[in-house]
Amino acid sequence: MTNNPFPLSKDKLIEAYRTMRTIREFEERLHVDFARGDIPGFVHLYAGEEACATGIMMHLNDNDRIASTHRGHGHCIAKGVDVKEMMAEIYGKVTGSCRGKGGSMHIADLSKGMMGANGILGAGAPLVCGAALAAQKLGHKGVGISFVGDGASNQGTFLESLNLAAVWNLPAIFVVENNGYAESTSVEWAVAADSYVDRATGFGLPGITVDGTDFFAVYEAAGEVIRRAREGGGPSLLECKLVRFHGHFEGDAQTYRAKGEIEDIRANRDCITAFQARLREAGVMTSAEFEAIDAEVARLIEEAVAEAKAAALPTPRDLLTDVYVAY
Repeated sequence: MTNNPFPLSKDKLIEAYRTMRTIREFEERLHVDFARGDIPGFVHLYAGEEACATGIMMHLNDNDRIASTHRGHGHCIAKGVDVKEMMAEIYGKVTGSCRGKGGSMHIADLSKGMMGANGILGAGAPLVCGAALAAQKLGHKGVGISFVGDGASNQGTFLESLNLAAVWNLPAIFVVENNGYAESTSVEWAVAADSYVDRATGFGLPGITVDGTDFFAVYEAAGEVIRRAREGGGPSLLECKLVRFHGHFEGDAQTYRAKGEIEDIRANRDCITAFQARLREAGVMTSAEFEAIDAEVARLIEEAVAEAKAAALPTPRDLLTDVYVAY
């Protein structure tokens, strides 16, 4: 029997792979369906960044809170939001996780600790400060995690949240998903600091930069900062250097990309391909096992799309529900 050299059991490694594959297939299907005109509204895809959400979320439970971004499908799936409800939400149907009212950029499921995706850059950071403060006062050792891109990292709300979290010693982690572009502007032209770790240091937070396409690097770094937060050590910043396979939004012509760039990152920096290779080389999983999971995921996505298309639209009366919280 082959020894497992990884910090996770085989069952957990299978879980990680299934999550990453589910995110990839979900996003690639949206890419096709949006182009056909089946999906209303704007869509921003997470394909290529799966190792980041998965590596972080595997340390969390339903007491932990996350605040996502406009590119939030991967965070939702990794946090345990129901895939079929997500698909229905993106299709604008009443069976969606937000009853068809949120769409792609505002999926939420508070029962899973998913406070919501957000179309406002950097808006999740102060929300996570509130969630982390609640966890601190309730004493259940929960953490709050804010995800931002390299563009949102320049927003005042994000920088103010770093300061507040440090002042109050909150159990908060600020994840910068640095995919190299703030929409179409290279990070080289938009961020003055050489490293996001320097920004963390400026607010008195520890920070670390990892290769976000390496699941194990993300898992290890995330485990450390999350453990530290749970034990009262305060906030941290985690920068994950990533690649995105699609444009900023669906329909983006991507004229700002170098010739051959997309083909290169798909061929050489695919986090799922790298994960598969490492597990096969170690003898922990076989190609047949990966293929079986791929088939399961493909069936799930097909079912999700079929059920979403068949579901009812919200009615005019639904406009007046879920507007105010009832205490």
